[in-house]
Amino acid sequence: MTFYGTQDKCKACDKTVHFIDLLTADSIPYHKSCFRCSHCKGTLSMCSYSSMDGVLYCKTHFEQLFKATGSFSKNFPTGPKANNEQSKVPNKLSSVFCGTQDKCAACKKTVYPLEKMTLEGEPYHKTCFKCARGGCLLTTASYASHNGILYCQNHFWQVFKETGSYNNLLKPTAAKNATAEEPAKVEPPKEEASPEQAPEAPEEEH
Repeated sequence: MTFYGTQDKCKACDKTVHFIDLLTADSIPYHKSCFRCSHCKGTLSMCSYSSMDGVLYCKTHFEQLFKATGSFSKNFPTGPKANNEQSKVPNKLSSVFCGTQDKCAACKKTVYPLEKMTLEGEPYHKTCFKCARGGCLLTTASYASHNGILYCQNHFWQVFKETGSYNNLLKPTAAKNATAEEPAKVEPPKEEASPEQAPEAPEEEH
């Protein structure tokens, strides 16, 4: 029986990675303890890392690296020259790093690619895409929105009822139903002259 993981080598330390300590990112094996930012050595997670040419970074330093160099090189520049170059990086180049310029429509904080979802042209953190009333997480097939606020479908209708809009939608239907259910008014029959009140015919002269 083959013990999976014994043939894999950690990208960071080049030592064997056993199955219990294996973490795979971009199809590359790492020890969990070796999955760190190459600049600050901070521990990374699957939703908080970025990489370039096999080099790992936390999102903060990955963004700083791009802004400092104008490209995704592996080394941070140092000294006064680096500061001057950083100030000359055009905004157009900065916008290439998807996510760093986007702000979540819900919390107004930066949205990075791994945690980003777009709905109706608005970026959201996946964890912020939830009902404003109940707090339950939503999907693109289960959400509703009103004035830019997200709701699950159940709370969406509750809000409509509370604001009166839902009642307004029902008015034409309700009126139609009321008309259908209302019994037709029957006009009372016209009174006919009784035999006693009928005028007498004139008598013929002999």
